[in-house]
Amino acid sequence: MARTRVRIPLLLALSTTLVAVAGCGSDDSSDAGEGKRKSGPRVVVTTTWEGAFAKAAGAENIKVIVPQSVHHAPDYDPKPSDLAAVADADFVLYAPFEPYAEKIKEAAGSKAELIEVALENEPGNVKAEVTRVAGKFGTQTAAARWNRTFDTEYAALRTGLKSAWPGGRSPSAVSHAFSRWAADMAGITTVGGFGPEPVTPGQLSGLSEKKPALVLDNAHMSTGTVLPDSGAEEVDIVNYPGDDLDLLTVYRDAAAALKKAMGTG
Repeated sequence: MARTRVRIPLLLALSTTLVAVAGCGSDDSSDAGEGKRKSGPRVVVTTTWEGAFAKAAGAENIKVIVPQSVHHAPDYDPKPSDLAAVADADFVLYAPFEPYAEKIKEAAGSKAELIEVALENEPGNVKAEVTRVAGKFGTQTAAARWNRTFDTEYAALRTGLKSAWPGGRSPSAVSHAFSRWAADMAGITTVGGFGPEPVTPGQLSGLSEKKPALVLDNAHMSTGTVLPDSGAEEVDIVNYPGDDLDLLTVYRDAAAALKKAMGTG
């Protein structure tokens, strides 16, 4: 069984922040858009995932805590310099399921506004969160413009994926809970799900009986081949963007991986 894998850019270590979205650790945190003149509020985010939401919402001055080289975000332990950066922020974006969320909240200075972000790449959630965060930043115009761009690109990706269906018919798939958005984007028929916990022997048997053509795993929490000897093509879906904080790239990469798995990539 072939396994299609989309590699996370070297710095997607942010992914490690938590999730890995959803993902193991270098020492350097990063500033988005380094080298460019930054304006607006100082925004500190735990991972590139939150950073992508902040950028889409219109923020320019963004500092990411979890290094992109860290693949599994929950493994990261914030350093004193990370917490110092949090103390100097105007806004701090984090996800409640991140193990270090409490440290981040405690480190926030009195002027910092804490924003809890729902990390989920389902389009409705993404647009709603981008709009909500922009309301905090005062960057609603930029967020509305990004949402329009997102709608256009997402529609094009859906059309391209549908045209890639083998024989013109939607393939069946089982999907990790954090990769379901990719199945929905492709219009793939989902016949079963698993995760975020590891697949149990009972689940393995039940999922194999469904004879899926594809298995959509979560690249940040993968434990290896999900359905060995099933003949299903396995695709690792990446939730975290790179250090450019471009969330649209996550959708493009997922679409490319799915097309390859369906034989047209």
